Amino acid sequence: MNRFLFLAATFALILSACGAPAAPTIDAAQVQASAMAAAATMVAATQAAMPTNTPIPPTPLPSATPLPSPTSGVLATLPVLASPTAGASGSADDCNHLLDVGASGDQAAVLIRNNTKGQVTFSMGLGSKNSFGECGYLGWSIPKGNSISVSVPQTRTNQGDPCYWAYAWINDPKRQTTVNGGGFCINNPDKWTFDIGYDKIKLTPP
Repeated sequence: MNRFLFLAATFALILSACGAPAAPTIDAAQVQASAMAAAATMVAATQAAMPTNTPIPPTPLPSATPLPSPTSGVLATLPVLASPTAGASGSADDCNHLLDVGASGDQAAVLIRNNTKGQVTFSMGLGSKNSFGECGYLGWSIPKGNSISVSVPQTRTNQGDPCYWAYAWINDPKRQTTVNGGGFCINNPDKWTFDIGYDKIKLTPP
């Protein structure tokens, strides 16, 4: 009996040993190929993640912007304003400059009216020195049909002051002309009026 049990157990062990599946063996070549593929993938990913030495593009220099060319237009040619010949108290060269209004004593109010259809360049001045030792000219530009109010030194004729000369250049496209006059004595502070026409300059006292 004991022998029978021993044989049965031995047989069972043999059967169990024969029925169990064998453990699979790993192919070394397959393992090597898989490892090489994984390594190649990792190298590629590492290189893609690394920053590249991209050269910095040079900063563009600002180009010189050409300035707009001036618009050509017709410029009016102003006449040379010459003061009349001075008397014994001075010379024309001495008075060829702007009159110093502040240094010429009391002033008078003057209205200058442009009665023409063109812009007027109006000048008036003293051709010789007044009792303050001043002479020279003043000038203004007056649009067509307009007037301006100014202050000018009085001419004290009782002190030997010269009277004003006046000149107007009328820039009317249909009738360009000049007019002049003299002996305009402005001897009080009230408002005097110059009227500029195509043919003459008129001074009206207050």
